[in-house]
Formats: sequence, structure tokens, C-alpha cells
Amino acid sequence: MNKPSDDKDFIAAPSPADTVVGKPPRARVSDAVDPDETAGEKFERKRDYLEGFLAKSPEAESATGAGGKLQQAVVDALKEIYDPEIPVNIYDLGLIYGVEVDDECDVTVTMTLTTPHCPVAETMPGEVELRAASVPGVRDAEVNLVWDPPWGPDKMTDEARLELGML
Repeated sequence: MNKPSDDKDFIAAPSPADTVVGKPPRARVSDAVDPDETAGEKFERKRDYLEGFLAKSPEAESATGAGGKLQQAVVDALKEIYDPEIPVNIYDLGLIYGVEVDDECDVTVTMTLTTPHCPVAETMPGEVELRAASVPGVRDAEVNLVWDPPWGPDKMTDEARLELGML
């Protein structure tokens, strides 16, 4: 091991103990108290934080689009259609994958059937289309019948499972 020949070649880094920092100032109660506020004013309810909230008028709900009144009306209408073999409506049964309402009040319903060989495979999409189109405010309705993802009992609501004795 080579040792430095001179001490001037070897420069040691200062350790944290070599740096002396002064103590921070102590916290005083008088620093935390607002001298302009009395005890009664301190505990009084402050209303300024609600001022903007209370003055704001509620936003107008959109009739169209996701979560609109028209979409909910279509969903309610679809809940009136029952599968003839199962005593549960098709919405709670999980056959309706989506209800979309565009800005022109056109409704698109994406749905499936329990099986492709279902006895109502030919009539159910037409009934869904008629029921969706009969909702006041709907200009046109279209049903897209899809098979992917396939329907399964896991798509049913808890109410439907309870009705069928599956819970």
C-alpha cells in the first residue's frame, strides 16, 4: 500500500461533525396566535369558503350522452323486456352490453343473447330496437348483436341471481 509522501498531497473531506450549525429558533406560542382575532371570532363559523359554492347554479343535465336522461329512459324501457325462458329482464340478465345516445338522439344498443341457438334469436333484437325507438325523444334506434365477449352467468346482476336462486 502506497502512502502519500507529503501531507499536502492528501486532502481529507470535511466530516459533518466539523460543520457547526446554529440551533434553530424555539417555537413560541405568541408566534402562532393571531393577535387580531379574539377567541369568539376564532371559533365562529367561517362562511366565506361556501360563498362560491352556494352561489353557483347547478349545471344543466344533458339529455343525450352518457348518463343523460334519454339514456336512462332507454335503459328503463329495456328493463321491461323479459327473456321468455328466464323470469328476469334482459338488462339484469346481462344481455345488454351498452346503450349509447348521440347528440342527434340516435340510440345504439349493443347486446348479445344467451346462446346463438336461443329460441328468440330472431325476434329479440327486433323487440329491443322497437322498445328503444318507442322512448319519447329517441329519433332512431339500432341494435348491434355481438357474440364477443360471450354471455355468461357472471354478467347477471345480483338481483337476477337472487331471482334465479343462484345466491
